[in-house]
Amino acid sequence: MSVLDQSTAIPAPADQSPSSADPVADRPTQQTHYVSELLGVENLLDASDRAVLDRVRRYCEERIRPVADAFWLRGEFPREVFTGLHELGIVGLGSRGQHLLAGLVTIELARADLSLSTAFGVHDGLHVGAISRYGSADQKERFLPDAQALRTLGAFALTEPDSGSDISRSMTTTARRNGDQWVLNGRKHWIGNGTIADNLVVWAAVEGEKAVHGFIVPSDAPGYSAVAIDDKISARIIQNAEIELTDVRVGEDRRLPGVMTFRDVNTLLLHSRIWVGWQTVGLQFAALDTAIARARTRSQFGRPIGSFQLTQEKLARMIGNASSSLSLMIQLARAQSDGTATIELAAVAKSSLSLRARETAALGREISGGDGIRVRSGAAKVFADTEAVYTYEGSYDMNCLIVGRHVTGHSAFE
Repeated sequence: MSVLDQSTAIPAPADQSPSSADPVADRPTQQTHYVSELLGVENLLDASDRAVLDRVRRYCEERIRPVADAFWLRGEFPREVFTGLHELGIVGLGSRGQHLLAGLVTIELARADLSLSTAFGVHDGLHVGAISRYGSADQKERFLPDAQALRTLGAFALTEPDSGSDISRSMTTTARRNGDQWVLNGRKHWIGNGTIADNLVVWAAVEGEKAVHGFIVPSDAPGYSAVAIDDKISARIIQNAEIELTDVRVGEDRRLPGVMTFRDVNTLLLHSRIWVGWQTVGLQFAALDTAIARARTRSQFGRPIGSFQLTQEKLARMIGNASSSLSLMIQLARAQSDGTATIELAAVAKSSLSLRARETAALGREISGGDGIRVRSGAAKVFADTEAVYTYEGSYDMNCLIVGRHVTGHSAFE
């Protein structure tokens, strides 16, 4: 079922359209929305929010999907396509309390391409979110207008080469006060948007104190360097980076005054873990798009493979996974709106839904047969990208331990 209105098509820029020689240009597309229709999700939105979601779907179909595979293969970031998201009015939905709409938008972005969805989440949910929540009035006035209009791109530099899940107690990046300036030293690892960001929110432990501060660091600051991680097999479009800070100096006016401890950082991570839950639903929708198209068009033994019982069982299992995942995320959006969302509930969603997404992506790849290991099939890219979601924003195992600690009262990692 197409969501496109051809009379309002948004043309792709000529220099960002896949060429006729592109190995993925001939992949058939099949948009389906049967899962959201089955659950009546869109009936939860008012007319204006449904219009926003329709605009996002059109943009994904007309501007992102045609070029995403080619950029994925090259490991390049389509900045012009990304900045065009500003036209859709989706920046800051979560901070305005529109959690369900923000989640459904995340589904559509992840469905079209996980990397662009992640780049947007890092920029909007973490970078802009940190400044909006913890910045001074002056900082909000200086940095938010350009960031919210996507004229500048942001990053969120937290994890380090030797610290991921234990970063709260093992942070080695330091900040030292020197008059009205701060001197930052350290290394950060796996930083999304790290090589293309204009500004980064960098987290550092204050020397001689038990405090953690966040700093808005310009990427052209002397002593700042970022090297792309370019050997990834997953989420190849988002520009992850290894970052080094060597005596980087920033003024006190770039320190986020609302942050004093890692508990403040955790508030941001709660919401980022939730949008990753929405991403798992988008990936499952993408797997279903490809699998349904394959089941309808591929024939073996003189009949469509969609008529075989084994294929139908796989599709039913995929739909069941996606439906239950979507239902849990709707409940989590309600909890966000009510102010009752917790890190434990987010961990339940992140762990269980990333596991479901892994199965759904594998089933979709299986339905595509041998072609399922080729990017042009659609299934291979979803299969590979799902591995990233299974790991980032807390691995499956780590999130399970957060849930286990909550229900047993015993921590397995402290």
